[in-house]
Amino acid sequence: MNRAQLIETFLAEAGWGDARRAPLAGDASTRCYERLAGPRGRAVLMDWPAGPDATTPGDALPYSRIAHLAEDCRPFVAVGEYLRSLGLSAPELYASALDDGLLLLEDLGDDIYGPAIQIGHGSHGESLDEMYRVAIEMIIRLQAEEVPLTLPVGDGTVHTVPHFDESVFRAELDVPLDWYMPVVRQVELSTEERAAYHEMWTGLRPLFDEGPRTLFLRDFHSPNMLWLPERKGAARIGLIDYQDALIGSRAYDVVSFLQDARQDVPLARERAMLDFYVSRANTDLTHFDEEAFRAAYAALGAERALRLIGLWPRLLKRDGKPHYMVHMPRSMEYLTRNLAHPALAPLRKWAEKNILPAGMTVPS
Repeated sequence: MNRAQLIETFLAEAGWGDARRAPLAGDASTRCYERLAGPRGRAVLMDWPAGPDATTPGDALPYSRIAHLAEDCRPFVAVGEYLRSLGLSAPELYASALDDGLLLLEDLGDDIYGPAIQIGHGSHGESLDEMYRVAIEMIIRLQAEEVPLTLPVGDGTVHTVPHFDESVFRAELDVPLDWYMPVVRQVELSTEERAAYHEMWTGLRPLFDEGPRTLFLRDFHSPNMLWLPERKGAARIGLIDYQDALIGSRAYDVVSFLQDARQDVPLARERAMLDFYVSRANTDLTHFDEEAFRAAYAALGAERALRLIGLWPRLLKRDGKPHYMVHMPRSMEYLTRNLAHPALAPLRKWAEKNILPAGMTVPS
């Protein structure tokens, strides 16, 4: 049975065989999506054949294995059920064929955050400030819970949630060295230069290892967020991409949202919403240290910006997706914001030499 027949059989057995099907825009992954409409309403089909990502340069292991990226749909199912148990808006699971990588999901609509950010308000007239505050409240809701080390999948197995450990850390650090330097700068760093870069980050790593651990969604930014104004509280944020969730710093999802990889977030808005997060965290979270959090935010923001600076050329060169390079200037801008933190002085010096375009400065 080929893939198309497999999907048709799955939909028929789920009672959706007579639904109209239309492709949905994909993302940078190997997953494909379709929107279904029929007598039973609307739904989304996720088509995700199990398998690893491509191998990294000079490494026998796939990047997905090293960086703890999900390689099948089970983590998506497990994390989604956990989020719904907290009252958050992950799509309901209507039907599944886990071994075949097929899920039939609740359709949360099209009201993605990106267009609202571009036009300056929500589709029902909500201010961007309100939409940003609700997203921060969702992060606080998630962080107020104890860390879930394992999550049931629903088929008798469990998903062990990975940590942001040395494997993830080093793999992400290598992305700009493996792709930005040779593809954009047309420079290959020597073994000694790479070792010095990693040694510098060894000294910075304690900044985002401070404080309590939390579950973070990893790609919490506008393409993966939908506005659901008919719901209440933090449930007004629809979530659609969380299968790669990790255990780690409270700062990760905050910087992922406030330094959105796909949409410009002005510095003034970032600072205002960061202050809002701090005020809520001081009230709602235990053992919150503002100074340590802000240092972690800057360090993780710089690490994340560098990974994206390497990711865009990787999508261009390896995956034939050149349109992602439009995000490069934004990633550079976010990198400079983070480098302004005094704790990142060594990284600032390195980035000014190796990464930042000529004339680009770090804001005060």
